[in-house]
Formats: sequence, structure tokens, C-alpha cells
Amino acid sequence: MNLADKSQAVLNLFGDLEEESKLFTSKSGLGCLNGCGACCSKPEVSASALEFLPLAFDLYKKGLAESSLELLDKEGEGASCLMYKSHSLDGKMGFCGNYSNRGMICRLFGASYRKNKYGQKDIITCKILKENKEEAFLKASISINDELPIPNATKYYMHLEEIDEALCRQVPINLAIGRALELVLRFKFYEEEEIEVLT
Repeated sequence: MNLADKSQAVLNLFGDLEEESKLFTSKSGLGCLNGCGACCSKPEVSASALEFLPLAFDLYKKGLAESSLELLDKEGEGASCLMYKSHSLDGKMGFCGNYSNRGMICRLFGASYRKNKYGQKDIITCKILKENKEEAFLKASISINDELPIPNATKYYMHLEEIDEALCRQVPINLAIGRALELVLRFKFYEEEEIEVLT
């Protein structure tokens, strides 16, 4: 499987996750608050290069891969996610600049679960969502351990590893995006070299 195939496999996985997540959010009433970017503004959020291959290919297609990589180098590791566009002084309000190609972590947060030490399902979410949608959160926390379907975060990470375990190493989000961009730029460079040789 080449890099483009891996990116497509990630997109297919995201499609499955999207269907499950939509079902959960529609039935639970949970979901990130409109305009909230509290998590997106945190540079320490972990992600993998693999989950950002679709973003890197999209940026390449738009002619933005190299400039995006330069911006990441300039801003350094302490900056918020490259794709996050803040519109508040504290940086906690904003939006994703490439929502359709956001990473796995962005898709799972607030709409998936992990098992706690008692074997019960816990919704992976934040204090802001718990406080602002307290009733829906409490109701959903009970329902997911009964009949309400919710995506299993562990299962989706395992499926991601099946695509390419080596590219699933968790690093700060901008390092993950940077690595994905480097991989796509290298892949496209050699792909173009091959085309030139064949013509």
C-alpha cells in the first residue's frame, strides 16, 4: 500500500466513524459547543502523522503543503494546531480551517468512549462540555452503558494501526501534521520523477 492508498484507507475509516458519531450526537444531544476551540488551541494535543495524511494530500493539491510546513517550522512546537483559526483574545474560540480533513483525535473527542477501571464506558470529553450540557452528558453517560451506540475510540485507533502501525506514533499535533506534510511532499516528488522517466 503506497502513501496515497494509506490516505484513502484513513478517509474510509473516517467515513465509518462519521456515521457512528452522527448517530450518537443526534440521539444524545452532545457535541462540541458552537465556536469552541479550547482543545484546538492546546499545542500538547497528541496525534499521529497517519491521521493527517488526508489533510497533507489536500494541502498539497491546493499548493499549500510547502508554505504550511514553513509556517509550522516558524511557529514552533508551542503553537496551537496549524489548522485552528482563533477569533478570541484567549484563543479558546475559533474554528477548524480544514474541518473535512481533521484528524482522528478531533473526530473522536466528545463523541466516543473508553472503558474505565470498572469496565464501564466513559465518554471522552472535556470539562466545558460537561458543564454546559450537564443534563445531556449525565443522561448519555448512563445510556451508553445500556443501549445508546457510541464509537469505541480504542477500536478506531486499532483500525488506524492496521493501516500503518509505524505512522501511528503519537506526538504533539503540529509535529504530526508536519510529518504528514513531509511524507506527502516526498511521495509526490518521487511520483513526479517516475512520470518524467516514463515520458
